[in-house]
Amino acid sequence: MATTRVNPVDKHDVRRRALAESALRTLGELGYAKASLREIATNSAFSHGMVHYYFADKLELIVYCVRYYKETCVTRYDGVVSTSQSADELLDAFAAKLCETIVDEAPMHRLWYDLRAQSMFEESLREAVTQIDRTLEDMIWRVVTRYAELGGRSVTVPQHAAYGILDGVFQQALLAYLGSDAPDAALEALRAEVRTLVPLLVG
Repeated sequence: MATTRVNPVDKHDVRRRALAESALRTLGELGYAKASLREIATNSAFSHGMVHYYFADKLELIVYCVRYYKETCVTRYDGVVSTSQSADELLDAFAAKLCETIVDEAPMHRLWYDLRAQSMFEESLREAVTQIDRTLEDMIWRVVTRYAELGGRSVTVPQHAAYGILDGVFQQALLAYLGSDAPDAALEALRAEVRTLVPLLVG
């Protein structure tokens, strides 16, 4: 029986993804500044030497991790866009998905905002952060323009403004969720704000 041979390049990518998935948990807990390669290795199934073999330094690992996570993150809203049959249905589904991702992946979002803030001081992070930000902006734009289309209207703000408004609301909700004794109230506030703000973006 013939056996399938794994391309060395594919095997290398598979191992990097496995390392990224493991590292993301530690990075989400400790943040950018506190997480060293050694700390990441200690909290994973991989040795420090193996982590260093696949990633030259912490910066390369973190950028890879966040790219990997955000590539997965942005596609989760595609289902909301493609399956919603009315503007109200899309709005409710979008708000629900935002709340769901806060509950399930708050440490990852916290890491993203940490990394984005660090990019203002570290030029080496800037290009990757800008590219990731652009994919998130495109994702939000797909939601907003589909909402407008379902309602027979058109968007009245620029793409970057729509993203800035909704990203700001999401970040505030994340902070409230992480620091509140009533996290459910923070999520309900996010739902209400999304339902209020998105209609204001269309004419």
